[in-house]
Amino acid sequence: MENLQSMALAAGLAWASGIRMYAAIFIVGLLGRFGYVHLPDHLLLLQHDGVLVAAGIMLVVEFLADKVPGFDSVWDAIHTFIRIPIGALLAWGAMGDAAPDVQLVAAILGGAITGGTHLAKAGTRAAINTSPEPFSNWTASFGEDGILLGGLWLVFHHPAVFLMLLALFLAVVIWLIPKVFRFLRRVWRKLRGAETVMPRHSAQPP
Repeated sequence: MENLQSMALAAGLAWASGIRMYAAIFIVGLLGRFGYVHLPDHLLLLQHDGVLVAAGIMLVVEFLADKVPGFDSVWDAIHTFIRIPIGALLAWGAMGDAAPDVQLVAAILGGAITGGTHLAKAGTRAAINTSPEPFSNWTASFGEDGILLGGLWLVFHHPAVFLMLLALFLAVVIWLIPKVFRFLRRVWRKLRGAETVMPRHSAQPP
């Protein structure tokens, strides 16, 4: 059971990092700080005051940035280089009681899970941003907040259920990502076509 909990924690932190990295660090660190959960030694750093304060500030910044259509995609693009290594590091720390080779496997798989989750989130939000109204963006953002909280709750209370749902989620991600990027490529081509056609129509006869 302890190994199952460790695997769920490693996978859960990696998954959550692809959606709301700062929120995941803050929530798990706070739960450990007040004794609601027991964190592995390698993750005790999440309970420190400085980490909690920094994660809490960035949680608020990310919460607001994620609600602004267009800017949320810029934020996701920047965090491509932050979420994936942090997700791998958190997965490594969650398996701190295991052998070094198991920790390395956890880090590799954790980075892959974070990368897949991040790409699915970023691609989907970029597709949503092609709509001129902001409500679909806000709905998606608040939905991601709720999914994060529900996922972390499952990690600590029903780890086996979380791992099964994660496997299903990753299967959907593998199916979804190529479709999202094909859609975005079509949108990009249309935008480029519009840019080249508009000057011709707007040109005045001599």
